[in-house]
Amino acid sequence: MSGAQEFERVLDGSDKKVASFEHQDVSLLKRVQHFLHSTPAAVPLIVLVLAIVIFGIAIGGRFFSAYTLTLILQQIAIVGILGAAQTLVILTAGIDLSIGVIMVISSVVMGNVAVTYGLPTPIAILAGMVAGGLCGLLNGFLVANMKLPPFIVTLGTWNIVMATNFIYSANETIRDTDVDEQAPLLHFFAISFRLGGAVLTLGVIAMVLLVIVLWYVLNHTAWGRHVYAVGDDPEAAKLAGIQTKKVLLAVYGVSGLIAGLAAWVSIGRNGSVSPSSAVTDFNLQAITATVIGGISLFGGRGSILGTLFGAMIVGVVSMGLNMLGADPQWKVLLTGVLIIGAVAIDQWIRKVSA
Repeated sequence: MSGAQEFERVLDGSDKKVASFEHQDVSLLKRVQHFLHSTPAAVPLIVLVLAIVIFGIAIGGRFFSAYTLTLILQQIAIVGILGAAQTLVILTAGIDLSIGVIMVISSVVMGNVAVTYGLPTPIAILAGMVAGGLCGLLNGFLVANMKLPPFIVTLGTWNIVMATNFIYSANETIRDTDVDEQAPLLHFFAISFRLGGAVLTLGVIAMVLLVIVLWYVLNHTAWGRHVYAVGDDPEAAKLAGIQTKKVLLAVYGVSGLIAGLAAWVSIGRNGSVSPSSAVTDFNLQAITATVIGGISLFGGRGSILGTLFGAMIVGVVSMGLNMLGADPQWKVLLTGVLIIGAVAIDQWIRKVSA
């Protein structure tokens, strides 16, 4: 073609600018809100550091000793492991009120199979883990297949498992000395070792390794992304091809297995196997660590690292108040304040996506 056509000449004279968005200055508060939304574990980490600094200033150098800080880790090992199990469930917008009694009945099964029945300890441990996993699968089946609310389901199984625990064990405690003589492997997680001035137990190592493994699974595997998706919007997840029933069943089953691990750790921590420990509110402690750790009760948001930080916050507050000689009720009061504060912050952060 020798010359430009008519429409080409018109285009040559048109405006060449492309569409662009006007730049608006973002306030510091908005930037903080976006940062916390993208980094869920930041809030509990900040609170943990502040708690350590405040109690360190109030108590003095002995609070900062390696022994004190590692003693806190030893005290939260069981709650930290149960909190990890609770985190998986809450990420799917559910809740497990039975997680504590599942741990107790798993420990009772381990103790009875090894000491009362005289079977090899590895079989006893496996039996306890299976018991925990089956309890979790029962919860998962009722929630995923029967479409029952998780709160109601786990409230019911909490009563069922607790009653079964007392009936099966006849409320008889297996003594520390009997466990040592016949099944010393049950005390495996009580083994301690020194690392400089710190004293760590294998129970603490198990808690940390569990959190690391679950962090990797939740952030770097398809299954982990499915867990978040089911908790965020189950209908959208189903339309995206995710088998939501299988995800929920797996989550509750894994949660039960983790409770079985917590049972083994608890035997090492406590020495004896006591069915009456079912009355200890492990459920509430695990939920507390999870909520303070920034896991959203609405599902689909949070980091399991935050749960570990949440458990450590409760441990630091408890240890700090004990060292100050404060009334134990101050711990209860501060825990309540932290729970309400954590939920309020979660609501504020979620407004970013609105």
